[in-house]
Amino acid sequence: MATVELTFSPLPVHVRTARLVATAVARRGGVEEALLDEVRLAVGEACSRAVEAHQQQCPAEPVRVELRDGADRFEVMVSDRVPNDDPAGEGATQVSSDLAELNGDLNLGFAVIAGLADDVDIASTPSGVEITMSWPAKKD
Repeated sequence: MATVELTFSPLPVHVRTARLVATAVARRGGVEEALLDEVRLAVGEACSRAVEAHQQQCPAEPVRVELRDGADRFEVMVSDRVPNDDPAGEGATQVSSDLAELNGDLNLGFAVIAGLADDVDIASTPSGVEITMSWPAKKD
């Protein structure tokens, strides 16, 4: 299982770089060409959300992206370091997979991510929000 980690300053200009890296790793990991646009857009949306949260709360902390190339799935985790950035508004250390519970302008991005990724998990932890997305991958 190959893992690529990327951290970047919370600036919008770096979101494009994260999208490009995610697309390249997904292609190398066996994600079908037809799904690469979905990977690129979902990673861009998750990173944009994290950048916006960091700029408001902790501009010195980097945004973290982890790309995992598994046997049959390609997984991306975007983590922010904004405590109390609870997407469901119900406290820390909560996992919300029911996107219908999420509402508001900030959470429109979560709905977009859910529409693009094959599988999505959004976890609010004491240290921030982790968005984990995955897509099927084929191995030769």
